Amino acid sequence: MAKHLGEKPRIGLLGTGPWAARTHAPALAGHPGVEFSGVWGRRPEAAAELAAASGTRAYEDVDALLAASDAVALALPPDVQAPLAVRAAEAGCHVLLDKPVATTVALAREVTEAVEAAGVASVVFCTLRFAEPTARWIDEQAAAGGWFLGEAHWLGSLYGPGSVSAYAASPWRREKGGLWDVGPHVLSVYLPVLGDVTDITAVLGPDGTHHLVLRHGSGASSTATLTLSAPPEAAEAALSLHGGRGRAEMPRWDGAVGAFAAAVDALVTAARTGEPHPCDARFGLRVTEILAEAERRAARG
Repeated sequence: MAKHLGEKPRIGLLGTGPWAARTHAPALAGHPGVEFSGVWGRRPEAAAELAAASGTRAYEDVDALLAASDAVALALPPDVQAPLAVRAAEAGCHVLLDKPVATTVALAREVTEAVEAAGVASVVFCTLRFAEPTARWIDEQAAAGGWFLGEAHWLGSLYGPGSVSAYAASPWRREKGGLWDVGPHVLSVYLPVLGDVTDITAVLGPDGTHHLVLRHGSGASSTATLTLSAPPEAAEAALSLHGGRGRAEMPRWDGAVGAFAAAVDALVTAARTGEPHPCDARFGLRVTEILAEAERRAARG
């Protein structure tokens, strides 16, 4: 049974990696409307360090943190996240998931079914859907309609020459590449603006790059080039739409902490009202389905 949120909801954090330390923990610690109830991690020493830096408590037992929380945010590799999200939902905790929800459709479906069975609220933290000004821009373009083409390229340099990024040590990113790491960002824009994906063409480029051509339910088509191996000089994230009113280019955004705080607000609102957020676990499942199919078609050649 879903937990009732008091005036100041208790939100715990599962995960202690760079993303958790740089985004989730600062946003939760600095959010005036919630109580940061604690941190759990697979490495207890990392949980203790992050908790001390954030003014909260470390837990060695994940179930104890779930019992002490009304909701949890997850900052873990996707296929570690998924079973813990199921566990949290079964404990009545509302869940703030990271993207992708999982890297298999079966695991993403388990999360969605657990969330819906427990009646808990869910939000998937796709940065562009919560950051300003991108969130506002997405809503405006979806309302405007009339788009016939989308073009996106997300050229990350995580594994480019000379990279020293802390995220480069992530085994799941190394294995799954840009399709799964940055692909959800692009889909989080395309789906609300152009409609669901009805057909996919996918081919592999150099160093794990994926080139996608998508057909959408609105009749529009879109393209996306996704990689984590671009040279640093070529790194860029850009998306544009073309239609009867001309061309609209997605604005730049700055940082993720504010965006994550907005996602926290969205989760709290969904939990209190019972109205699902558009970027919920079921949306995360659909993104997983699309990425899995793109991966299959690219491998087939």
